[in-house]
Amino acid sequence: MTAKSALLVGASGLVGGELLRQLLDSDRYKKVTLFVRQPLPHDHPKLEQIVVDFENLTAYREHVQVDDLFCCLGTTIKKARSKEAFRRVDYAYPLQLAQIANEQGVKNFLLITAMGANAASNIFYSRVKGEVEADIRSLNLPALHIFRPSLLLGERNEFRFGEQVGAVFSKLLAPLMPRKYRPIQGKTVAAAMIRAAQSEQSGTQIYPSDRIAAFASPRN
Repeated sequence: MTAKSALLVGASGLVGGELLRQLLDSDRYKKVTLFVRQPLPHDHPKLEQIVVDFENLTAYREHVQVDDLFCCLGTTIKKARSKEAFRRVDYAYPLQLAQIANEQGVKNFLLITAMGANAASNIFYSRVKGEVEADIRSLNLPALHIFRPSLLLGERNEFRFGEQVGAVFSKLLAPLMPRKYRPIQGKTVAAAMIRAAQSEQSGTQIYPSDRIAAFASPRN
């Protein structure tokens, strides 16, 4: 087995942080590069952090010459402070990364969106997630893996009151929910993403929460 190289964008988030830990622990990867706004407090022999200007991602195209690109970018309207700023983070940056990845011959592009992503949705959040999926799919990447998790569980670097309340009620109601609506741990999503990158599946693969949970299982 030849060890691979990975680029992770969005390592400061819940799933991105879990991905970083798992990628560094994995013997399947010899090098892990991060695109960050400012350096994260991590030090590891196979880790390289690149401080980038996200408004000019093409300037860093040489660092996108990797096997697998994990895109975990995402924000909230509250944090972004405007729909325009939200759209930059959740649509413009991932799309530009996918375009560069296609040019640089990246083998696997792995993207997190959300349950309910739909370009025709009346809900702004779901519509933006659906639009970025559709426009990245139109690039015809060699292998595109799209993950649509339900409510994410785990320790975040930031407090999100709505998600905390939702997590409490979702845990209580989880046994009564269809599997694809049940909350899911960020570390489970990260594990599924890494497994997908090793699967050698081509074309576009969609992973709703129930498939994410099943795919992350070592028995599969």
